[in-house]
Amino acid sequence: MSIKGEVEIDSRLGSAAASNFCPEPDRARPLCYPDGRMSDHRRYFDEIELGEEYESPGRTVTEADIVMFAGLSGDYNVLHTDAEFMKSTIFGERIAHGLLCLAIQSGLFTRATAPYATLGSGGLRWKFKAPVKIGDTIRLRAKVVDKQDLDKPDRGLVTLDRTILNQRDEVVQQGQTDLVVQKRP
Repeated sequence: MSIKGEVEIDSRLGSAAASNFCPEPDRARPLCYPDGRMSDHRRYFDEIELGEEYESPGRTVTEADIVMFAGLSGDYNVLHTDAEFMKSTIFGERIAHGLLCLAIQSGLFTRATAPYATLGSGGLRWKFKAPVKIGDTIRLRAKVVDKQDLDKPDRGLVTLDRTILNQRDEVVQQGQTDLVVQKRP
């Protein structure tokens, strides 16, 4: 089978077997050219439009995630580590660290859109609205709500509204992030 006549792909492996081709070439994807080739292009400040919206695929939060985050962060609060104690609380079971879910949403953002030419974080305004439990599947919705030029002429600030939803479409976290993004050289 060939995609646009350019590359032969073993049908037993599927279209994702060609590393320089998008796994779903017919789907409009920011990292894909219309002919299905993958792009290594990072999006510069000038290419990001106000109002752009993104939604990530889901990601299930596991017990291993919580245990590893507790070890990494040193946060062994009983909310995250004591299953027996948590049975008697309003949550009924252990819950994920809020900062773990904040970190996961950062990774989900990279799965929702082509990578920005990000130079760094410019700020964070965040609210933790509801618990995330072991086995919950979260996803990210994001929207570009502001763009500002910065003092240095080679960069700008992109502000995104971000909302983390669970599998029941309940908002578990939300806020705004500011990213410092390089302008086209």
